[in-house]
Amino acid sequence: MGWPVARLGDKEMSGVEKGAELRLVTPGEAIGASSGARAGTGTLIDGDNIIATKVGWVKTNNGVTSVDPIHSAYMPRSGDLVIGVVESVRNNLWFADVNGPFNGLLPMSLAPWKVVFGAAREHMDVGDVMLARVQEVDEAHNIVLTMKGVGLRRLKEGIMSEISMNHISRLRGDNDSTLKQLKEVSDCRIIVAENGRVWVDGDSDGIAFMRGVIDLVKNHGHMSNFDESLDDLLNERRNA
Repeated sequence: MGWPVARLGDKEMSGVEKGAELRLVTPGEAIGASSGARAGTGTLIDGDNIIATKVGWVKTNNGVTSVDPIHSAYMPRSGDLVIGVVESVRNNLWFADVNGPFNGLLPMSLAPWKVVFGAAREHMDVGDVMLARVQEVDEAHNIVLTMKGVGLRRLKEGIMSEISMNHISRLRGDNDSTLKQLKEVSDCRIIVAENGRVWVDGDSDGIAFMRGVIDLVKNHGHMSNFDESLDDLLNERRNA
């Protein structure tokens, strides 16, 4: 389900056959024989076996066996587009949950408004949702945000949902090809941020369609037939 965006402070926030589900493994589990294979990300070779070092889905590509983690944490980088939720407000800055290991800090000097010291709440309060960029991540792991830039703003309408970091590319597609199709058939504005949050705004019918797409990503994004299932949804929408 998506979350209403207007205010969140009070809310409740391949090596498999076509169509087969990828194999889920745990650390220490033997994935397969090491003979003739190479160990990729999330694996190592121990004697005659390739061993998993993470909880995730086994994938084999060009002779390389790897494990895609079932849950990847968002690690902020400078320039990332993120959707944040205001958690607290001070006289001269906002603290926002950016779905990462630490809160993001938005100083009033990097806000899109002319803010008088002590009047930050008049522009954004706890529970409000912002579209921002990561300005920098310093040595103390402080995540400094900016809302000065084209399109950066408070998100007052629409819904927000979260997806696994591993599935961001599922919604975007190569060169945003899938995202462009979704925008076209839903007639919605859609933002897929780097921190695993998705914002959708449009009419109720378009938003309902996108809820279904996001549910598909959440529940079947790890399936090898995901693209086929998404194509079916898109074609059904086009032919409706």
